[in-house]
Amino acid sequence: TGAFNGTPGLFDYLYFGVRYEIYPCLIFLGIGATTDFGPLIANKKTMLLGGAAQIGIFITFIGAIGLFGMSYEEAASIGIIGGADGPTAILVTTKLAPKLLGAIAVAAYSYMALVPIIQPPIIRLLTTKKERAIKMDQLRPVSKKEKILFPIIVTIITVLIVPACAPLIGMLMLGNLIKESGVVPNLVHTAANALLYIVTILLGLSVGATATGSTFLTLQTIEIFALGIFAFAISTAAGVLGGKVMCWATHGKVNPMIGAAGVSAVPRAARVVQKEGQRADPENFLLMHAMGPNVAGVIGSAIAAGILLTLAGLL
Repeated sequence: TGAFNGTPGLFDYLYFGVRYEIYPCLIFLGIGATTDFGPLIANKKTMLLGGAAQIGIFITFIGAIGLFGMSYEEAASIGIIGGADGPTAILVTTKLAPKLLGAIAVAAYSYMALVPIIQPPIIRLLTTKKERAIKMDQLRPVSKKEKILFPIIVTIITVLIVPACAPLIGMLMLGNLIKESGVVPNLVHTAANALLYIVTILLGLSVGATATGSTFLTLQTIEIFALGIFAFAISTAAGVLGGKVMCWATHGKVNPMIGAAGVSAVPRAARVVQKEGQRADPENFLLMHAMGPNVAGVIGSAIAAGILLTLAGLL
């Protein structure tokens, strides 16, 4: 799939959306149209937790090269699984290691679905019940002006610093801007629903067609799955540890668990934090606080992808 062998078929045409980065960018447009950056704007320091949760990407990237002898392109494509962002993983892999696309896509989406199973043990291991029971102050109201300016400012800053992340960040923030502007409700509804679901189906069909037995049923696929769960676990742990540092710095005003939501699995990771908080104290409500680092993780994974792609272009 993806290369014409004689007469091109349906999947050859559908694969153009993967090859030319169309599907991942359109999915980010839909994600942006469904995302509320209000919790992040109200508590801007949680952006740091979204960044901390990307550490797993780079640790796995280094380990894949040093321990498994993989090439830069393969290691970068596997490491990005730690961001728990399927479209980003697909975009990076398509550019750097297309032969691994099937295995990496399956691993990335599998671990995104397994967030409620993978994250709780790591959270409980790294935090005490007292820490998990910490209640956070209610977030301040965020004005409409702030919500409109946020995607514009973030786009300008991130694209100037890491130009390679422009397609993902640009589409994410465009989707959010049309949502927050409030003047094109039909476009928002289409992007957040019909378009998002249609493109997800096309992406799944296109990527699934690349998972042929000769490329998927190999020892390297097992290595990819093992490194993928390692990357995701390290990202979760790094987010929690970042939360513990923030808890200490604020004299116990931040629940360290919200750092686990710094991975890009929106809103699953935030829901895990909410459930763990209520397990420690039924009156503890952390969902909106966890959504701050959660949406920051979407931005962070796109920036991490841009950094990896930029370095690949320099080598």
